[in-house]
Amino acid sequence: MKSAVVIFPGSNRDRDMIAAIGKISGRPPLTLWYAETDIPPVDLIVLPGGFSYGDYLRTGAIAAHAPIMPAIAAKAAAGVPVLGVCNGFQILCEAGLLPGVLMRNASLRFVCRNIHLRVESTNTAFTALYGRGDIIRCPVSHGEGNYRTDAETLKQLRDEDRIVFRYCDADGTANDDANPNGSLDDIAGIVNKRRNVLGMMPHPENLIEPLHGGTDGRHLFESVLGRVSEVAE
Repeated sequence: MKSAVVIFPGSNRDRDMIAAIGKISGRPPLTLWYAETDIPPVDLIVLPGGFSYGDYLRTGAIAAHAPIMPAIAAKAAAGVPVLGVCNGFQILCEAGLLPGVLMRNASLRFVCRNIHLRVESTNTAFTALYGRGDIIRCPVSHGEGNYRTDAETLKQLRDEDRIVFRYCDADGTANDDANPNGSLDDIAGIVNKRRNVLGMMPHPENLIEPLHGGTDGRHLFESVLGRVSEVAE
């Protein structure tokens, strides 16, 4: 099983992601520089968090046109799982691999704290080890996590079970106080129609071992890494 982490100018969560994947899989991922145009055979591609290109124009807007993006799109079309976290989610939306856009937080303030998520769908390679309705903790660290889309797309996301995570309180109730950025319908993560591309704003890689203060993010990586290992075998 081979995985790869894509690094853009301004990425700053790539080392956290590399460490998480290496710790859980027992094999460090490849690192791919944004200027590469070819991706070797891999079973998982991850776009980490950070501030690619300094968030100029819009978050993820410049990175979405990086030389490596057509190769990522081709891998996704071929069924390879792709995970975008925080800035990675923003890039996937800007590149058209996921619908919608991430806008400035409703508070117009940067948010960095632990929040709660409710698992809305387990019908993905990323959430197979969670239970539907599970409440997990996960850190957020962003200034542009306010997910927006049109009414028709929102209906599709709901009807097709493509909303994977919603912000909630510790009891699992979605409300304005539990939503850190004003995201539409409390959306924290979504998948594409094929269900192999996941974008999410929270950082599961930062809550995978007791030293982090919890392990709620670990199942996401165990789910997808275990699934791609089974396929590879």
